[in-house]
Amino acid sequence: QVHLVESGGGLVHPGGSLRLSCTASGITLDYYAMGWFRQAPGKGREGVLCIDGRDSTTYYADSAKGRFTISRDSAKNTVYLIMNSLKPEDTAIYYCAADFVNVSPQSYCSGDVSYNYFGPGTQVTVSS
Repeated sequence: QVHLVESGGGLVHPGGSLRLSCTASGITLDYYAMGWFRQAPGKGREGVLCIDGRDSTTYYADSAKGRFTISRDSAKNTVYLIMNSLKPEDTAIYYCAADFVNVSPQSYCSGDVSYNYFGPGTQVTVSS
Protein backbone atom coordinates (compact mmCIF):
# COMPACT_ATOMS: atom_id res chain seq x y z
CA GLN A 1 0.00 0.00 0.00
CA VAL A 2 1.29 3.41 -0.94
CA HIS A 3 1.46 6.28 1.51
CA LEU A 4 2.82 9.80 1.21
CA VAL A 5 3.27 11.79 4.39
CA GLU A 6 4.08 15.48 4.56
CA SER A 7 5.82 17.14 7.48
CA GLY A 8 7.60 20.37 8.32
CA GLY A 9 4.66 22.74 8.31
CA GLY A 10 4.08 25.30 11.01
CA LEU A 11 3.92 28.98 11.84
CA VAL A 12 6.49 31.28 10.27
CA HIS A 13 6.88 35.04 10.10
CA PRO A 14 6.63 36.85 6.77
CA GLY A 15 9.98 36.72 5.02
CA GLY A 16 10.89 33.48 6.71
CA SER A 17 11.61 30.04 5.27
CA LEU A 18 10.31 26.51 5.68
CA ARG A 19 11.28 23.13 4.31
CA LEU A 20 8.43 20.68 3.83
CA SER A 21 9.15 16.97 3.54
CA CYS A 22 7.23 14.30 1.66
CA THR A 23 8.22 10.78 2.62
CA ALA A 24 6.87 7.77 0.77
CA SER A 25 6.24 4.18 1.74
CA GLY A 26 5.19 1.43 -0.61
CA ILE A 27 6.94 3.03 -3.58
CA THR A 28 10.42 4.29 -4.39
CA LEU A 29 10.19 7.91 -5.43
CA ASP A 30 13.16 7.80 -7.81
CA TYR A 31 11.86 8.53 -11.33
CA TYR A 32 8.37 9.30 -10.03
CA ALA A 33 6.70 12.50 -11.16
CA MET A 34 6.23 14.64 -8.06
CA GLY A 35 4.19 17.68 -7.25
CA TRP A 36 3.38 20.07 -4.46
CA PHE A 37 -0.08 21.60 -4.18
CA ARG A 38 -1.72 23.91 -1.70
CA GLN A 39 -5.21 24.87 -0.68
CA ALA A 40 -6.02 28.02 1.23
CA PRO A 41 -9.29 28.45 3.14
CA GLY A 42 -12.15 29.11 0.75
CA LYS A 43 -9.99 28.57 -2.33
CA GLY A 44 -9.41 25.77 -4.77
CA ARG A 45 -6.32 23.59 -4.88
CA GLU A 46 -3.34 25.20 -6.59
CA GLY A 47 -0.42 23.38 -8.16
CA VAL A 48 2.67 25.12 -6.80
CA LEU A 49 5.56 23.14 -8.25
CA CYS A 50 5.70 19.93 -10.29
CA ILE A 51 8.75 17.99 -11.44
CA ASP A 52 9.33 15.28 -14.04
CA GLY A 53 10.91 12.18 -12.54
CA ARG A 54 13.03 11.38 -15.59
CA ASP A 55 14.76 14.64 -16.49
CA SER A 56 13.82 16.91 -13.56
CA THR A 57 12.00 19.38 -15.78
CA THR A 58 10.18 21.59 -13.31
CA TYR A 59 7.08 23.70 -13.62
CA TYR A 60 6.62 26.57 -11.18
CA ALA A 61 3.39 28.41 -10.56
CA ASP A 62 3.84 32.18 -10.83
CA SER A 63 3.37 32.40 -7.08
CA ALA A 64 6.36 30.08 -6.55
CA LYS A 65 8.87 31.41 -9.06
CA GLY A 66 12.07 32.67 -7.46
CA ARG A 67 11.00 31.58 -3.97
CA PHE A 68 10.25 27.85 -3.96
CA THR A 69 12.46 24.94 -5.03
CA ILE A 70 12.29 21.17 -4.87
CA SER A 71 14.90 18.58 -4.00
CA ARG A 72 15.06 14.81 -3.57
CA ASP A 73 16.88 12.58 -1.09
CA SER A 74 16.82 9.09 -2.57
CA ALA A 75 18.39 7.51 0.51
CA LYS A 76 15.46 8.78 2.60
CA ASN A 77 12.86 8.27 -0.14
CA THR A 78 11.88 11.86 0.49
CA VAL A 79 11.16 14.94 -1.59
CA TYR A 80 11.42 18.43 -0.15
CA LEU A 81 9.69 21.71 -0.91
CA ILE A 82 11.97 24.55 0.12
CA MET A 83 10.10 27.81 0.57
CA ASN A 84 11.81 31.17 1.02
CA SER A 85 10.57 34.74 1.39
CA LEU A 86 7.23 33.49 2.64
CA LYS A 87 4.21 35.78 2.48
CA PRO A 88 0.89 35.70 4.34
CA GLU A 89 -0.79 34.65 1.09
CA ASP A 90 1.28 31.44 1.18
CA THR A 91 -0.82 30.32 4.13
CA ALA A 92 -2.46 27.04 3.15
CA ILE A 93 -2.47 23.29 3.59
CA TYR A 94 0.33 21.88 1.46
CA TYR A 95 0.07 18.47 -0.17
CA CYS A 96 2.60 16.37 -2.01
CA ALA A 97 1.65 14.11 -4.87
CA ALA A 98 3.30 11.37 -6.93
CA ASP A 99 2.72 9.27 -10.01
CA PHE A 100 4.83 6.77 -11.90
CA VAL A 101 3.58 8.16 -15.21
CA ASN A 102 5.68 11.12 -16.29
CA VAL A 103 3.84 13.63 -18.42
CA SER A 104 4.32 17.38 -18.69
CA PRO A 105 4.78 18.79 -15.18
CA GLN A 106 2.59 21.71 -16.20
CA SER A 107 -0.20 19.27 -17.04
CA TYR A 108 0.02 17.85 -13.55
CA CYS A 109 0.20 21.23 -11.82
CA SER A 110 -2.69 22.66 -13.83
CA GLY A 111 -4.88 19.70 -12.95
CA ASP A 112 -5.27 18.54 -16.55
CA VAL A 113 -3.70 15.28 -15.39
CA SER A 114 -4.16 13.97 -11.85
CA TYR A 115 -1.47 12.36 -9.76
CA ASN A 116 -2.30 8.90 -8.50
CA TYR A 117 -1.10 9.45 -4.94
CA PHE A 118 -1.60 12.36 -2.53
CA GLY A 119 -0.55 12.87 1.07
CA PRO A 120 -2.89 14.14 3.81
CA GLY A 121 -1.25 17.57 3.89
CA THR A 122 0.58 19.82 6.33
CA GLN A 123 -0.50 23.27 7.47
CA VAL A 124 1.67 26.28 6.73
CA THR A 125 0.75 29.57 8.36
CA VAL A 126 2.61 32.77 7.55
CA SER A 127 1.78 35.48 10.03
CA SER A 128 3.41 38.10 12.19
